[in-house]
Amino acid sequence: MALQKYNARDVFFEIENVTTPNQWIEIGGLNTWSKSHDEETAETTTFASEGQAESEKMEISKELELEGMRLRDSVTGAIDAGQAMVETLSERLGAASLGRIRYAHKDDDEWIIWTAHVNMGDEGGGNNDKTSWSATFTRSGADTTAVKS
Repeated sequence: MALQKYNARDVFFEIENVTTPNQWIEIGGLNTWSKSHDEETAETTTFASEGQAESEKMEISKELELEGMRLRDSVTGAIDAGQAMVETLSERLGAASLGRIRYAHKDDDEWIIWTAHVNMGDEGGGNNDKTSWSATFTRSGADTTAVKS
């Protein structure tokens, strides 16, 4: 087995249509992504620990941040369908705020799927910039997978 570095641009991201389940839409315009991990611990230190801290991991969390450029159709004015679906999900509250996002390297056989809620990032730019776009997905529950078809 020869391990190789791989390009971040070879990972694709799709969001499930919030009104048509199992219809996936690629999120366009991306140029940066990052996945972060966090945990919550419970302290288990007692007098018997003799001054040595003890703890156990009780919960893990993950976030996926996507960044890029806002895409807009020059004729119709419509934004990228994937970006639009992310923005639609971001406006929902409660149980309706949960949607699904999936991602995979182009050579992977399976998608990694998250049920998540999304928070939109800042949008903007300067005089010589293209308009930016970003979103942060916070996973709710465990990862699942599905075979790429």
